[in-house]
This record gives sequence, C-alpha cells and structure tokens, in this order.
Amino acid sequence: MGKKSVYRPENKVLTTLLREIRKEADLDQSELAELLDRPQSYVSSVERGQRRLDLLQLRDHCMHCGLDLAVFVGRFEEAVAEASQPLP
Repeated sequence: MGKKSVYRPENKVLTTLLREIRKEADLDQSELAELLDRPQSYVSSVERGQRRLDLLQLRDHCMHCGLDLAVFVGRFEEAVAEASQPLP
C-alpha cells in the first residue's frame, strides 16, 4: 500500500495552488470561508494540508475563487510536472 496522499509531494503542490487561487481572487481566508459557509479555520486547515477536499468541495473552492475546475486541474498537472523535473 502506498503513502497516504497527505504525505505525497503532490499534496504540497495542491495546497500551494489552492492558496494561490484564493490570493489571485483577492480573497483572504475569512472571505473565502464566508463564501463557502464554513469557518475560517476550515480554509486554513485545507491550505495547510490538514483537511482533504472531495471533488465537490474542490469545485466549490474553485468557483468561489473565480476559476473553472478544469482550469484548476490543468494548472495542478502543470505544477506537478514542473515539481517532478530534476534540476539541471
């Protein structure tokens, strides 16, 4: 059995990207939390990788940040590919 996903390098890419899209939307954690009808601690936990998102939650997160889920997934895949390339 493989590593839990929270310990995989891709999880760091995901949490970094979630933080980036929130900031690009010019939202702080409290503002995004209000849009999601969640406490600010929820957004913080997600961005620190302590709470996982299911697909519907990820879609909501993206929508409230003004980003289409498919675009987010494309950015994620690009970032994972960049992170896995060896340094020259």
